[in-house]
Amino acid sequence: MTRGNQREKDRERAQARTGGKGKNKDDGLTPEQRRERDAKALQEKTAKKAAQAAGGSNAGGGDAKNKK
Repeated sequence: MTRGNQREKDRERAQARTGGKGKNKDDGLTPEQRRERDAKALQEKTAKKAAQAAGGSNAGGGDAKNKK
């Protein structure tokens, strides 16, 4: 039993739904460089979150305790 070109059409539809992006692992970095980049981004994110928690509780968005 053959499916004709249905498989190709389904692939085109799936690609159109995702915007043609998909996962692009080829960013020109070695695994070690990627690991360092991700670690640095995570450190910045946690530092920002800690500063926001320490600095002001209403600096964030939509804290349910402060609503009246």
